[in-house]
Amino acid sequence: MELPDFMTHANYFSANEFMEKVARVAKRAGAKFVYASLILYYTLQSPKVSKRDKALIIGALGYMISPLDVLPDAYPIVGLSDDMAVLLFVLHRVWANVDPDIEQRAKERLANWFDEDEQEEAEHLFDSEE
Repeated sequence: MELPDFMTHANYFSANEFMEKVARVAKRAGAKFVYASLILYYTLQSPKVSKRDKALIIGALGYMISPLDVLPDAYPIVGLSDDMAVLLFVLHRVWANVDPDIEQRAKERLANWFDEDEQEEAEHLFDSEE
């Protein structure tokens, strides 16, 4: 399987823009979207992650905050589906680098925006129902 060129969106990524976007779209996007984003964000900061995987993560997070989308975020429901697909694709690729402490940090941040039921739902990232 050939990887999409996520790096075309890397210049859009910055930590501040990432957190601003997540906070802005958190409720509309849903807990799974935010949880996947946060796991990738914290995984990016891990020294165990290869440069190649960091490049994939930066590209995916850059795509998420980029104003250029296959499906613009302004469209209700479907507007974030392409972003979610990219996040999950990259998360699958780098999952071996996700330590329990990274998951915990993501869960703690998730608690700022979602109630307990929504947080529990987010933990089932790879479940087929979305």
